[in-house]
Amino acid sequence: MCLAVPGRVESVREGEGGLRFGAVRFGTVVRDVCLEYVPDARAGDWVIVHVGFAIQRLDEGAAKETLALLEEAVASGEGA
Repeated sequence: MCLAVPGRVESVREGEGGLRFGAVRFGTVVRDVCLEYVPDARAGDWVIVHVGFAIQRLDEGAAKETLALLEEAVASGEGA
């Protein structure tokens, strides 16, 4: 099973070879994520991230709903 997780773009920068990267926040953790698949992503946007790549933008409501479902799954033991 694959898992993609919503995160909020904190900042955007150009990386090696001209690729776009962003600092993306997942709760208290910030990770460097490739933004090439979502070229319109900007700081403040929510994105779905899978294995270090942002694969889709989404609105804040959808992001928070997904995060709540993930928290519920972990709390119930389904995420273990």
